[in-house]
Formats: sequence, C-alpha cells, structure tokens
Amino acid sequence: MHRLAPAIFVVLTACSPLYVLKAGIAEARILRARRPIPEVILDSTTDERTRGMLVLAMDARTFAIERLGLDVGESYTSFTQLDSDTLAHILSAARRDRLEPRTWWFPVVGRFPYKGFFDLDDALKAQRELEGEEWDTYLRPTAAFSTLGWFKDPLLSTLLRQDDVDLVETILHELSHNHLFVSDQVTFNESFATFVGRVGSAEFFCTRQGGGPDTVQCVCARARWRDEIRFSRFLDELVDELVAIYASTDLTTEEKLRERSTLFANSQRRFRTDVQPMFKAQTFSSFLSTPLNNATLLSRMVYYHRLYDFDALLQAHQGNLRDAVAALKARAEDVLDPYTLLPQAPR
Repeated sequence: MHRLAPAIFVVLTACSPLYVLKAGIAEARILRARRPIPEVILDSTTDERTRGMLVLAMDARTFAIERLGLDVGESYTSFTQLDSDTLAHILSAARRDRLEPRTWWFPVVGRFPYKGFFDLDDALKAQRELEGEEWDTYLRPTAAFSTLGWFKDPLLSTLLRQDDVDLVETILHELSHNHLFVSDQVTFNESFATFVGRVGSAEFFCTRQGGGPDTVQCVCARARWRDEIRFSRFLDELVDELVAIYASTDLTTEEKLRERSTLFANSQRRFRTDVQPMFKAQTFSSFLSTPLNNATLLSRMVYYHRLYDFDALLQAHQGNLRDAVAALKARAEDVLDPYTLLPQAPR
C-alpha cells in the first residue's frame, strides 16, 4: 500500500490557489465526517466485520502507546466513512538519466519526492505536464495518509479493506510518523515507518492475549517482515547497479538509457526466477506489472531502503522494538543523515 505523508495544512500553504481549494475541501470533508470509534462500534447499524476491525484498530493504537512508547497524539481515535476505495493519488517524477527525484517543497516538513491529489483528473494533468518536460513519472492510488499529528487523523474506511495484519501494520506505520519525522529525510522516515509497522505488527499478534507464536496472524506478520527485508536487499542492489551506469563518464545519455533498459529487463527476469519464489507471505507482483523507470524505482526505495539495517538495529537491542525506536528518536533529528545511526548488516 502506498501512503501519503505530508500534512495537508502544509500543502495548503505551498501550492496554487485552485489546488489549495480542492485539497482543503477534501480534507474538510474527511474531518467533518469523523465519528468517535467507540460510538461506531456501539452503533447497531455497524456491520460485524467493521466492528471487529475497529476494535482491532483500537487495540493496535493502545499497543503503540503502551508497548512501543510512541507519541501518537489523538490520531486514530475517530473513524471516517469514505465514498470511494481510493483516498487520493500520489504523483512522483524523476530525471530519466539519473536517480534524481522531482521534489516539492513544503514549509515545516521540507522537501518531498511526491505530491498528493484528491482529484484524479488534476493528477493526470500534472503527470502529462511532467512527461512533456521529459521526466519519468509514476501515479498511484493511496488509501492512507498522516498529517504528522497536526490534525486528529481519523481511521479511514479505505483501510478496512485490508486483512488484520496489514491493518495493524498500517496503523503502526502511520502513528510512527507522529512520533518521529525528520525534515528533508523522506526515505528514512518512510523506511523507519515500514520497520515499525512490520516489526510492531508481529509483536502485537505474537504477544497479545489470545494470540501467540503459533497463530496465523503471528506467523504471517513475521513472514511479511522477512519478505520485505529480502525485497529491500534486491532493490538496493538494483539501485547500486543503476547508479553505476548513470555515473559512467564513458557513456552518452542515449547509451545510459539503453543500458538501464537492459538492466531493468534483467532485474525483472532475476526477480521472477530467483527472488520472488523465496517470498513466504507476499509476492511484490507490482514490481513485474508496473513498468520500471526511475520514478517507480525511487517510489519503492522510499519505503524499503536498508530495511536489513533496521533489522540489524533491532537485533542490537536484543529484539526490543521499543528500545530500537527510542535510540533513533534520541538522535535522528540531530544528525545530517539518520541512516548513519544504523548498523550495516551484510548484504
């Protein structure tokens, strides 16, 4: 699932008047439709599946506070029913001859390598404009976002389409943004949130009352984290190879683009034959179904960069996620590159 992190209020201060108006109306509708989660659970018209998922969401939020020590503010204490399965659309762009993302600057939170649109036509128009300027682009839907604690983010009905494990993972992922968010460090922020979401969901299901190491949810959550570490290694190796092509002074721009096409084809072939069969709980099928370009590659790297090193940090803290998160929280905002705080695990 793709997520949108920049706070809506920040977007409103940085973009065109029409964009501001549309985004403001969409966010206002979401906030106006909020209902306290306990009220929805007790409502006799709420169906059993929704009721069960909301109870699970409340348990996950409590777990984030009490077991992981996250400062979550008042996010996810309410629920909003949306009319669509898609909350918004995220547009990314990158240079075609180097791994350089198109960024948009927002006050307070810094630069982001993507921009969110609540209107699909607006997103498609912006995508066409970027492609006309010879950028690689990637447009995808999202079902969740975080306002980084500036608003009381509601749990959205779009998230209830997930299974139990992914619902808890998403909640912990988004709440971790409230706890730690480093300006101008989007890749670190999102990979950190992936780490907290996946490891936290495993701990949640493997230790909660009625759960345990032999439950389906526990086994699934642990397998999904291992799968994401495998995908992270594969992805980072591909990025290293691509960077080497772009850095070559012996190749023209046209030759670099041909070399990257060959690398993309070979990497997808290797992924299909060597990497994908090793996954236990996920398929990452979009890596094969979505055309590869610099924008799609960077969009994935944002969420999966050096997850194996986050795992090494966890092991350095004897598997205690709360302590690992606290160690990063204590120093991440005081260093130029928070990735330097992670141990380097063998590839």
